[in-house]
Amino acid sequence: MKLKVTTLLFSLGLLVLTGCREFYEYLNAVDPKPVSTKEYASKLNGPIGLALDAQQQLWVTEIGTGKDDGKVSVFDSYGKKHVVVEGFPSFFGPGGSEEIVGLNHLLVKDGKVYILHTNGILYIADISKYKIGDKVVKASTLEKQDIGNFVMNYPFKEKPEASNPYGLTVGPEDNIYITDASANAVIRRTPAGKLHVFTVFTDIKNPIPGPPTIDVVPTGIGFNEQRFYVTTLTGFPFPKGEARIYSVDRKGKYTLYQEGFTTITDMTFDPAYNPVVVEHAQFGQQGFIPNTGRIVVAADNGQATFGSAINQPTSIVRSGPLTYYVNSLPDGKIFKVTNE
Repeated sequence: MKLKVTTLLFSLGLLVLTGCREFYEYLNAVDPKPVSTKEYASKLNGPIGLALDAQQQLWVTEIGTGKDDGKVSVFDSYGKKHVVVEGFPSFFGPGGSEEIVGLNHLLVKDGKVYILHTNGILYIADISKYKIGDKVVKASTLEKQDIGNFVMNYPFKEKPEASNPYGLTVGPEDNIYITDASANAVIRRTPAGKLHVFTVFTDIKNPIPGPPTIDVVPTGIGFNEQRFYVTTLTGFPFPKGEARIYSVDRKGKYTLYQEGFTTITDMTFDPAYNPVVVEHAQFGQQGFIPNTGRIVVAADNGQATFGSAINQPTSIVRSGPLTYYVNSLPDGKIFKVTNE
């Protein structure tokens, strides 16, 4: 055990001293344990958001089957799923769409679970007294806040057609910061529940035939005690290499951190606070190409792929120095990707 701890401390020190890219190259060349991708959970109905609580228990949102059967669950230490809240709106998209929409991402904080929904609602579940095996709670009984109403009534320079609160994180002074993937904005929520527009992303040039510009669609967000990092999906037709990571200061001013990605859907941090992102997939003539999603570590000095290809991931969280949980939305699975 002592050898393992010493090796880990050495590795983390190397990560800080040499930077992300060299560190992951070091692991690939020297470490006898290759990165493994193992199935952690399956048979989920559209898993889209992952979060860890203070006990490192994994929480997940499931969109459902389109029959108002979205749910939030937690996995115990044995990897068994326990439904905590059920009955969230789950429905098919407009115009005869076959796409099922519903819950987005979630955040576990101070005995509460903050749960975002495509319909613009933030649900808040009090789990301060929750114990594994407790009776399942109905979503209709939860505290709610209408983020969408605030967004649609805000005087944006370009009025959005809808609101879609997608990802969230905790920032300075216990504020919660929410990415709105339809308004191309980040919303700040104070501990008292007051909402403010923190920043708005402007369109970028479209490099392929079509409209002159494409949306900068914010997805994942993280705060490293100094700055925010926000990942982007870009609008249809999801051109290759045009998704970006932005650095945002505490006042909401953003700058480009790194580019060259495709359809980023979420992010977390590695031990040295380098952004670790998931790319959903490459986009082809028949839509998203299966098994082209990937995990990418994005440091100041370059990018490094971590683990094998994943089928259309939408969420990633880190548990331990080099262990990540990542999902596959269409396959209904969660994977544990690790080098530990």
